[in-house]
Amino acid sequence: MLLGAQLRRLRDAAGITRDEAGYHIRASGSKISRMELGRVSFKERDVTDLLGFYGITDPTEREKLVQLTKEANAVPWYQKYQDVVPDWFHVFVGLEEAAQLIRVYEVQFVPGLLQTEEYARAVILQGAPGLDPDEVERRVALRMGRQKLLTRENPPRYWVIMDEAALRRPMGGRDVHVGQIERLIDLVGEPNITIQVMPFRYGGHAAEGGAFTIMRFPETDLPDVVYMEYLTGAHYIDKPEEVERYAAVMERLSVAGTSPDRTREILSGILKDL
Repeated sequence: MLLGAQLRRLRDAAGITRDEAGYHIRASGSKISRMELGRVSFKERDVTDLLGFYGITDPTEREKLVQLTKEANAVPWYQKYQDVVPDWFHVFVGLEEAAQLIRVYEVQFVPGLLQTEEYARAVILQGAPGLDPDEVERRVALRMGRQKLLTRENPPRYWVIMDEAALRRPMGGRDVHVGQIERLIDLVGEPNITIQVMPFRYGGHAAEGGAFTIMRFPETDLPDVVYMEYLTGAHYIDKPEEVERYAAVMERLSVAGTSPDRTREILSGILKDL
């Protein structure tokens, strides 16, 4: 998706139609559309041909995009879990790995990147109670694998705003709940993680549409992407005018939410109630 967005920007800047670009690489305009949406794999030859057609002659810029092509074609670590999660979620994991800033508003559960293994297992079983035990464990393993991006070298900044209901909702029994709250208390002080709470006392607020995630990428010319999940799929939004509305809501939530110190107090209070 990131590479496709780059190619779309370059094609638009060159004033070239999708049909013209497709003809140049012996393909169709619809294939160019699928490439730009990140829905098909990329041949390095096609990318270099398109770069020449778009007038990109700077060696540094060309090499950057060729390297991005190689990365796009590489088999990611999470590919081995393709049998237990849908394609639309694999797209999200890839974007999550590439993001520089991830902002999350969550209503019902602690976000996946902050979950303990036991809490993750309880959430997965809650959503699919008849799931095969082996599949449950593979889904849990994928979620735990995703969390490594927060402790890698040059991790993204992860900014979470959780409704207080997500923190008080018991999942998996008291011990699991306690362990999850204790983990969040430990994470409050991490330099790349910000945790805020929307307390009950605040009443209604800007995010009446439900949970969503905004991802920002290191490449400044790439648009932010909003991710919204529903029961059988997900929406990916990158139109600037729509992304701006979600960003404005996130900003209002961050102003209304707790400070990190107050977050620790709320979490400690919940722990005492348990």
